[in-house]
Amino acid sequence: MSPEEVQRRIEDRLPECDADVTRARGKHDDDHLAATVVSPSFEGETIVDQHQQVYDALGDAMTTEIHALELTTKTPEE
Repeated sequence: MSPEEVQRRIEDRLPECDADVTRARGKHDDDHLAATVVSPSFEGETIVDQHQQVYDALGDAMTTEIHALELTTKTPEE
């Protein structure tokens, strides 16, 4: 799954979020991605719960198409 597809999936499934997804280890490592996701839905949530929202948005791709995801989550105020 390309970084663009991952970004689109996150943004389509998390309300009012902004996601930036890149390859974590260089251009040729397709299954290691890094994402920074900013969403108001993270307000008042623990980091674990914020990350779970992103994993839920990605669904089965987290176990089939994405081997690793370096994830940073923030609220708009952060």
